[in-house]
Amino acid sequence: MFGIPGKAPVTITPAAERHILKLMENGSSKGLRIGVKKGGCAGMEYTMDYVDEIDRNDEVVEQNGARVMIAPMAQMFLFGTEIDYETGLLESGFKFNNPNVTEACGCGESIRFEGM
Repeated sequence: MFGIPGKAPVTITPAAERHILKLMENGSSKGLRIGVKKGGCAGMEYTMDYVDEIDRNDEVVEQNGARVMIAPMAQMFLFGTEIDYETGLLESGFKFNNPNVTEACGCGESIRFEGM
């Protein structure tokens, strides 16, 4: 992992923690795997999937029982990201406060990183 020894590569807010725990309980999964893939109008999109088996190459972040796995190809893009969960009148969902993003599209679903 691209990181600093003793520091988690991503942080999870209390709101995201609660929602991840709820998803883990409802889906009987070991956590959520986050990653990035090519797509969207800015070039990249975040991905989230339930995890039944933890891949040995995943970076695992566990906080008060909420577990997130970072897919190997996404580790360098997600270092320093805060994972939050916001509830609003029109939509609710996970939000990624990622210091590595240099551009995002208007809908907020697509991102771009420096050099991409």
